Amino acid sequence: MKFLKNLVRQREFTIVAVIFTICVVMSFASPIFLTFGNIKALLMGIATSGIICVSMCILMVSGGIDMSVGSVMGFSAVITGMLIKASCPIVVSILAGLLVGTGIGLLNGFIVCKVGISAFITTLAGLNMYRGLTYVVTHGFHQSDLGAKFNAIGQSTLFGIQLPVYYCIILVIIGDILLRRSRFFRQSYYVGSNPAAARVSGINTDLVLMFNYALTGFSAALAGIIYASRSGSASVTAGSGMEVKVITAVIIGGASMSGGEGSVIGAFFGAFLTGLIMNVLTLLSIDVNWQQFVVGATLLIAVMIDTLNNKRRMNQSRKQSRRARID
Repeated sequence: MKFLKNLVRQREFTIVAVIFTICVVMSFASPIFLTFGNIKALLMGIATSGIICVSMCILMVSGGIDMSVGSVMGFSAVITGMLIKASCPIVVSILAGLLVGTGIGLLNGFIVCKVGISAFITTLAGLNMYRGLTYVVTHGFHQSDLGAKFNAIGQSTLFGIQLPVYYCIILVIIGDILLRRSRFFRQSYYVGSNPAAARVSGINTDLVLMFNYALTGFSAALAGIIYASRSGSASVTAGSGMEVKVITAVIIGGASMSGGEGSVIGAFFGAFLTGLIMNVLTLLSIDVNWQQFVVGATLLIAVMIDTLNNKRRMNQSRKQSRRARID
């Protein structure tokens, strides 16, 4: 019974329960919902955002946030595409794209940690800067005809499901294990909860944060390259709005805007839930223009819940402190 009570209290359990309820209702509401084709489309729809959710969760646990992931995703993809079209080897082109994304993430971390500009302002500026650079270097043209070998990275299938779904699942498993078990990654919880105490205890908070920003840039670049491979071209608009989807999923999954909380598996379930909602809206023939509204409303509700939870915890902490003084 104690195990069941602890399980029910977990945020992940609540999300899974909501997902299960929606699936049961939709199985009666739409005959298409449980078909293999729709399930495959649902999984493909969350594969790209799921990859970025892994690193975004780790970053938000450590108290950071990155609003530029969508632009980094698009910029890294077009750099890779341009190099492939310039006859560079595919491996070299991909490594260059990943290096660009990692470098941008490292730059974001440096500005936040060493210059002292807030993470929101730094990465919000990056959102516009790197989207603008994408248009500058491409003159607004998509990078298409990237070759069958490159396209195979995202278009090949295993048991009827395209490889990006497997990439996402593998990265989620690895990320969740590292955040739960790895000594270095677990430092993110201490940095996000109380940076000053973390420094006193000997944790290099700047190193942890800069690494997490670099990791987020890397995963955004990886997602962009996989998306370009899947679609067969590197679009200048790829990744637009991705930052909102990812941050929404991570917060729904249990991460706090103030840091110190969250899990990778929870972030993945959050991504699955948001993808499921979009899928349901499509199957119910609801105007596609409502989808962006729903994403924004979901983010607002998730932040409100997080804020209320933080206030509740603060009030409980104050009450406990008062009781301790009285005793």
